[in-house]
Amino acid sequence: MKRMHIHVFIDDLQKSINFYSNLFGSEPTKIKDDYAKWMLDDPMLNFAVSSRGSQPGIDHLGIQVEEAGELENMREQLKNADMQTFAEGETVCCYAKSDKTWVKDPSGIAWETYMTMKDAEFFNDSSENDSPELNERNTESMGCC
Repeated sequence: MKRMHIHVFIDDLQKSINFYSNLFGSEPTKIKDDYAKWMLDDPMLNFAVSSRGSQPGIDHLGIQVEEAGELENMREQLKNADMQTFAEGETVCCYAKSDKTWVKDPSGIAWETYMTMKDAEFFNDSSENDSPELNERNTESMGCC
C-alpha cells in the first residue's frame, strides 16, 4: 500500500497543529518540539510540518511504501522514466529511520520514495549533537526534509 507524503515548513508549530488538526479532524500521530505528523487513512496521507525550514511552504512531496518490494518497484519506475535519482539508503530523518530515494521533477520539486523502518529519537543523524542552525544546514545537504 502506498501513501502520499507532504512535508511543509511552517512559522508557528502550535498554530499549525491546531489548524491541521481541525482540517483533518484528527490530532497528530507524532509531535516533537519542531515537528508534527498526521498519518491519515482518509485520504491516505502522511502529512508533516516542521519549523526547520528557511521559509514557510511546501518542502517536498513523496510516496511512502510499507514493503521493500514496493520500494524497489518505485525505484525502477523512476529509472524507467529516465529520472536521475539519489539513493540516500538507510537514514534518520524526521524522527524516523527510513530507506529513501530522492528525485526532482522537471520543475525542480523534490520527491522522495521511502519505507519507514522505525521511529527515531532525533530529527536526523546529526541532531543529537548539533545546534538548530547546523541541523538546518545538514538537513539541506543530506536532502532530508
